[in-house]
Amino acid sequence: MKNKIEKLIKSRKAKIGVIGLGYVGLPLVIRFLEEGFPVFGFDVDKKKIENLNKGKSYIKHIHFGIFKKYRGKFRPTSNMDELVKTDVIIICVPTPLKENRKDPDMKYIQNSVKEIKKRLRKGQLISLESTTYPGTTKELVLPALQSTGLKVGKDFFLVFSPEREDPGNKKYNTKNIPKVVGGITKDCLQLGIQLYSSVVDRVIPVSSAEVAEMTKLLENIYRAVNIALVNELKMVLDKMGIDVWEVIAAAKTKPFGFQAFYPGPGLGGHCIPIDPFYFTWKAKEHGMDTKFIELAGKINTSMPDYVIEKTERALGKKSKKLRGAKILILGVAYKQDTDDDRESPAYEIMDLLSKKGAEIFYNDPYIPHLKKSRKYDFKLFSVPLANKFLGKMDAVILVTAHHNFDYRKILKYSKLIIDTRGIYEGINKKIVKA
Repeated sequence: MKNKIEKLIKSRKAKIGVIGLGYVGLPLVIRFLEEGFPVFGFDVDKKKIENLNKGKSYIKHIHFGIFKKYRGKFRPTSNMDELVKTDVIIICVPTPLKENRKDPDMKYIQNSVKEIKKRLRKGQLISLESTTYPGTTKELVLPALQSTGLKVGKDFFLVFSPEREDPGNKKYNTKNIPKVVGGITKDCLQLGIQLYSSVVDRVIPVSSAEVAEMTKLLENIYRAVNIALVNELKMVLDKMGIDVWEVIAAAKTKPFGFQAFYPGPGLGGHCIPIDPFYFTWKAKEHGMDTKFIELAGKINTSMPDYVIEKTERALGKKSKKLRGAKILILGVAYKQDTDDDRESPAYEIMDLLSKKGAEIFYNDPYIPHLKKSRKYDFKLFSVPLANKFLGKMDAVILVTAHHNFDYRKILKYSKLIIDTRGIYEGINKKIVKA
């Protein structure tokens, strides 16, 4: 079986199936298509499938014209029965937290594995890319697939290879970001290396799926903890009258031993606000408390409250209350220059403002209207930044620093700007750093 898959991958004849056509799955589909592989794209969201078949965009930074180019090689579908036609199945589904914000929500992985299990056949290679706790591949995916009677490393092959997508990054992409791979068996690992070597520049093999799973968590825990550090410094230095952004700019001139991280209004995206809690949950199974990581999480999740506090105080100095105030949110995407609003702190800030009686408006050139989520339902559309409109706002809260915002114009016509991103330098009576 191993030799057969090897030949199919080497000849670019292996049929690739990608489950989950979002910010991770879709770039991976494109990469395999570019290398000549036939690809099936699976998603339960039928609207996504419709858009792909029509060549319409639902992710701003991906040019959908590429799918017209590979129309004969790419089949988007919601029909999971077609999994049986694939030689390689790559799982790229979300791994959110449950409502309590502490426990992993594994339903998307479990549902994907259930669908694969129904149709698993000899000679298939399965790769899980969804970020998860160490042990998921071996403890959750493997038993389900082996319950079919097929044996891993002999009849089918299983690896974990964490996604490392960075939406909107113009320097690093699916091809040139190194790919970590860990397998359940030696043959699984070898096939995983061969698969990913055919589409990425460098593959990093590790000794187990657990090491690969933990690699992704470490990357994001590292970022979460360091962002929490500068967020805490920001609040303390504000009391001292010291600009944290100026301090960071000076510190990063050191050519060794320092990496710059920046404070903000809270964490966003599918990784940093969520992934550390996958590890803390797993650590508790082993009787361990990850105090350092949990403290970082508390600091980062408190940032929207800090932004509201600073806004309220700044308005008070102008004899204005937050209740009834007109507040403009600049940017709701979690990351600049993208339309990705997953876990964006903008939503929590808007929710807090709404509860305090403020009238909320927003502008984001990448997000024309706000989508309903399980926690928020703001029926708002992006408002044009007309001069008169800016002048009517009691405060503008800069949440996401998109490059195409006209910051000079915003400063000129706004009464008050709460700058959570350190965009405005120097001293200005209109600017409050938060």
